[in-house]
Amino acid sequence: MSAPGRLIVVKVGGGLSATPGALEVVGRALAEAGRRHRLLVVPGGGPFADAVRAFDQREGLSADAAHWMAILAMDQYAYVLVERISGAVLVEEPGTIGATLGTTGVAVLAPSRWLRAADVLPHDWGATSDSAAAFVAGALDAERLVLIKPEGGAAAEQVDTHFALVLPVGLPWSTLGWGQVGELEKLLDG
Repeated sequence: MSAPGRLIVVKVGGGLSATPGALEVVGRALAEAGRRHRLLVVPGGGPFADAVRAFDQREGLSADAAHWMAILAMDQYAYVLVERISGAVLVEEPGTIGATLGTTGVAVLAPSRWLRAADVLPHDWGATSDSAAAFVAGALDAERLVLIKPEGGAAAEQVDTHFALVLPVGLPWSTLGWGQVGELEKLLDG
């Protein structure tokens, strides 16, 4: 059961943008959940990170350049999510999250400034926004981490190779396929 006022971190995968209507369904579910919970949404990179990957494959980038460009892709996707989640507010610094959210609400993190300052993730394609969300959840002492993915499936098979190294010990986490997002409230209340 979610404690009143405790923060829940929800990572919304960038791959959802490839499925027509998925962002709207997830946005409505998060807006609804934000009426009863404090949610911090961490964006994936989606098509913006895919553009960085394609450029890296075609032109070659250093590991550092590719990493920071992919992190900036998460910022771009954050703006998309703010538009798709009614009432959501964009935040860029961890210190503004508490002031932005009261006892309920939805904030979407544009994480590049924070992740640049902390620089805790490996600079390779094995660390994705899943690991970034795990870091954020741990740093904010979140109650739970939920990863919303393009498809459902076994949670451990859907995360990146660095996720387990970044995830705080004892932090409850789960994955939901976007088609299962109607189960979000039950998950948060259960």
